Amino acid sequence: MVRLQKFLAEAGVASRRASERIILGGRVSVNGDTVRELGTKVDPIHDSIALDGAPLRLKRKLYVALNKPRGYVCSRKDDRKRKVIGDLLPAEWDNLYSVGRLDSDSEGLIFLTNDGEFSLHLTHPRYRVLKKYLATVEGRVEQEMLQRFKHGIVHEGEKLKVDRARTLSVQNSTSLVELELTEGKNREIRRLFESQGLTVSRLVRMQIGKIKLGELRSGKWRMLTEAEIKSLLSQ
Repeated sequence: MVRLQKFLAEAGVASRRASERIILGGRVSVNGDTVRELGTKVDPIHDSIALDGAPLRLKRKLYVALNKPRGYVCSRKDDRKRKVIGDLLPAEWDNLYSVGRLDSDSEGLIFLTNDGEFSLHLTHPRYRVLKKYLATVEGRVEQEMLQRFKHGIVHEGEKLKVDRARTLSVQNSTSLVELELTEGKNREIRRLFESQGLTVSRLVRMQIGKIKLGELRSGKWRMLTEAEIKSLLSQ
């Protein structure tokens, strides 16, 4: 027996937290009865479980690494007709969702999966999974500024901070900065530099956990190996 939200996550419906919202919304039935209790346990083999009336079955778990190009939204569909990362994947993988987000203007490494437990482990703050970025910043970034970032800055009522940061180079008043975070907030790196009057002209995620972007070309994907998956879940 497993909790219903775990079953939904493992069936590739959504992450566990998103699955909880789906249950609370009355969209899930077990053996014909609508269920709204998050603690409900089900038998994946013998129970008949449906979402919006459509039967659900456990699917093979997939783990994909994608080099997201700039200008793509981390979604399968977009009401505003923007380019979506789903366009870069095989059509039969329509049950995959992104593990976390990169905003449209950012690029680099992102994972997609239908495994809700995997997604939760990589996105929940308590697991402190490292994410490394390269930021091209218009302006000279001094060490003193990066020290403030490491101590934390309150911007628009929210505390923003990084774990590590260093300037790799400065050319023609443009700085290349490497930053590491273990708890990312919406547009955190861009907002940190904006708080200092600087603009990030390019932002690339280079690494998640021990998995590096490497030679994966923009717009291309590859399957994560079993060893890589175990490495990510062991952090």
